[in-house]
Amino acid sequence: MTQIMTPDRAHLWQDPRAIALLLAGTMTIMANATISPALSGLEASFAGQPDAAMLTRLLVPAPSLAVVICGPLAGLAADRFGRRWQLLLGVVLFAVAGTAGLILPDLRSIFVSRLALGVAVAMIMTAQSALIADYYAGDRRSAFMGLQVAAVNFGGLVFITAAGPLAEVSPRLPFALYAVPALYLPVMWVAIKEARLSHEAPPEAAAKDGGHPRWPLIIGALTLLHVVTVLIFFMMPTQLPFFVETMGHSSAVTTSKALGALTLAGVVAALFYNRVQRAGGASGTFALGFLCMGVGFGILPFGGSLWAVIAGAAAIGAGLGVVRPNFITLTLNAAPAHRRGLASGVMTTGLFLAQFLSPFISQPSINAFGYGAVFTRAMIILLVLAIGSAVALGLHRRGKAP
Repeated sequence: MTQIMTPDRAHLWQDPRAIALLLAGTMTIMANATISPALSGLEASFAGQPDAAMLTRLLVPAPSLAVVICGPLAGLAADRFGRRWQLLLGVVLFAVAGTAGLILPDLRSIFVSRLALGVAVAMIMTAQSALIADYYAGDRRSAFMGLQVAAVNFGGLVFITAAGPLAEVSPRLPFALYAVPALYLPVMWVAIKEARLSHEAPPEAAAKDGGHPRWPLIIGALTLLHVVTVLIFFMMPTQLPFFVETMGHSSAVTTSKALGALTLAGVVAALFYNRVQRAGGASGTFALGFLCMGVGFGILPFGGSLWAVIAGAAAIGAGLGVVRPNFITLTLNAAPAHRRGLASGVMTTGLFLAQFLSPFISQPSINAFGYGAVFTRAMIILLVLAIGSAVALGLHRRGKAP
């Protein structure tokens, strides 16, 4: 057992627990999007199989379906049985299920392996988020959330960028990248311990971590907004490879560059999350993030060039880089300590439900109206959310004025 700790952000790099949790965070984006640059190649490889086009597109969000089913259960298990073993077992399953695509013979069996990968993701994300809330409190928790989302995006940058050249050699090779997290296990085994929450927490942490009396309502509203955000965002890894093909660019290489720019921008933006949140509060942070994402989707259909795609992707990544930690921080702050696993599971379920549903919503719309019209509508929705958040910020500040 270990005590809750609240180190300064500058000291986080000296804390083995922080390093282990940040390593776990790198698996979030890679779980789904690592194989995005290989989608066109996989579709061509299995062209003779029934429903190859749809199955290929479902390989990216397939883990999300398993998370939708298992997320709340994993959260309850983390609250009931502890976080440490769930995190460790999740990493083992992640490596095994993720690399299975190297050898499986057809799209259906690969799809099943991606579902198993989703079970692992549910175990990892719920345990990890609960551990973050167990170890850190208040402003330090917000600061860690910025680092956490930066780690998520950095993992995406490394793995997705590496997947592009590998996909050029063979569409199967990107699956090998899922073996990398197995190297994290020794660090996690030594560093991660259960935190006792009742009598070992310092007074200021206990005061801040009692949760909000209406926490189920708050988390429900946050999850709904999160679902809308991710439904729109997830068009990037699922539809971008095919959008760039319509522009005459190499799907694997261009997608890798664009998603690399998206994740790099997300890393940088997330590192500034705590400053943005301090300056503008939750509403101001949402306003800035949604504005950046809206501008990014506005650039995509009107650019017509590789650089426009990269610029639009970078703006979308920057927006998500401040919006994402805001969702997590507000959720964990609202939940009482003994329900952090459940709260994390609900938020994780919303995240992956949106990821899974995204191609079912975007693909028929693209077939009917084209990429340009769909991206423009995404821009409008995001700008409306930005304006609504800005209005909420103005009302909040007006209410506080003397």
